[in-house]
Amino acid sequence: MFKRNSTTTPETTPQVQAVERITSVLGSGVVWHGSINGSGGVRIEGAFEGEIAMRGLLVVGETGRVTCQNVRANTVIVAGAVRGNITTQKLEIRASGRVWGDVVTTAFVTEEGAFLRGQIRMEETVELDLEPAPESTPSEAAQAESIAASPIVIPEPAPVIESTQKMMRKK
Repeated sequence: MFKRNSTTTPETTPQVQAVERITSVLGSGVVWHGSINGSGGVRIEGAFEGEIAMRGLLVVGETGRVTCQNVRANTVIVAGAVRGNITTQKLEIRASGRVWGDVVTTAFVTEEGAFLRGQIRMEETVELDLEPAPESTPSEAAQAESIAASPIVIPEPAPVIESTQKMMRKK
């Protein structure tokens, strides 16, 4: 019933390219309205409402609550609650995870007890339509330029002075 296409070879299999580590955390007592964009790994343990479009890993922890029109990330792991559509290369819904929305993905994993109200559409490849990843922020670029422009100063080694005096001890 669910058989992979036998003509797929390792060379033609789409590779899931994702940052598999967390670089930012939205804590459990935090309520955030806005957008998360860029690259890296984000773990949400608080409440978030807005837009998520990122390269990398998004983890919605057990206490996490996300409300978005469309969540877009390379890899999404849901252990909390997500209200909104999810477009990702890999989606994992843990036993405590709850998703209300449609899913477009290339890989789907779920644990017993997970909840999904919506449709799942499996594709061979998924375009996340993310902005190109910037090489660096303007402040990082300015800092790199100032470091590159400054001359390198190598200090002279200090001469070694040998001491021939012996310390006298009290008895």
